[in-house]
Amino acid sequence: MGRVTERRRVIRIRDGAVSTRPDTLVAEEPLEIRLNGKPLAITMRTPGDDFALAAGFLVSEGVLGRAEELANIVYCAGATEDGSNTYNVVDVKLAQGVPVPDITLERNVYTTSSCGLCGKASLDAVRTTARWPLGDDREVSDGSDGSAVRVEPETLSALPDRLRAAQRVFDRTGGLHAAGLFTPDGELLDLREDVGRHNAVDKLVGRALQQGLLPLSGSVLMVSGRASFELAQKAVMAGIPVLAAVSAPSSLAVDLAAETGLTLVGFLRGTSMNVYAGEHRLALRTAVGGA
Repeated sequence: MGRVTERRRVIRIRDGAVSTRPDTLVAEEPLEIRLNGKPLAITMRTPGDDFALAAGFLVSEGVLGRAEELANIVYCAGATEDGSNTYNVVDVKLAQGVPVPDITLERNVYTTSSCGLCGKASLDAVRTTARWPLGDDREVSDGSDGSAVRVEPETLSALPDRLRAAQRVFDRTGGLHAAGLFTPDGELLDLREDVGRHNAVDKLVGRALQQGLLPLSGSVLMVSGRASFELAQKAVMAGIPVLAAVSAPSSLAVDLAAETGLTLVGFLRGTSMNVYAGEHRLALRTAVGGA
């Protein structure tokens, strides 16, 4: 199986001085995901948690929602001409009776940002296929409803440092994204790293599916980097009510958050942050006004 890191020779230049040394790099390999034996998708990922990644991907596509809907996931032997197992191909078997998407002619698991759809079509696709609506607590403003998630801005401010402190491989490579699940009080529940932040989220969601924890309605998703439409989609499809990112969201991510009731926070750095949607879940102490 591929390793999480690999060593490569590098020429290092510092203040004009040249030296040669080995450097630790994050590994990147393709993972082909098959569904009931048929090719479905290929993603470039950091090896590890491959079964969770595949399961999480299928949650975000609306295929899976409960652990009972998943029969098993296996690596495919004979993936190469010589019959060896590269551990880069997984086959997901759905439980009996679970509808199988028609992938023979055209993928109908169509809600990812890489599928060619955009704008209103993508928003409608996520909104209509999400199993757990996020807008149920939209009107809650005083935190009296125990089912509603309420987060203090000070708690959000602490999440980037907690996420970074829990990253093990990043310290050795500097080249991995991270996604962490936190409680509304800031307790770290799970963290995954990957060369792609969308894969890190899939690994989190897939592990939750395997453990029977979906929907993740009482959690906050914190991601390194920016918040794309795809990440917002994955949060919505997993029932996660709050998504926070250290960098900017995309316009379509903001539109999706507003459509679905997702709380979306960007530019989360120190005590500063921008709230793009779903401000009702934040314990704001001053009135929100302005254009």
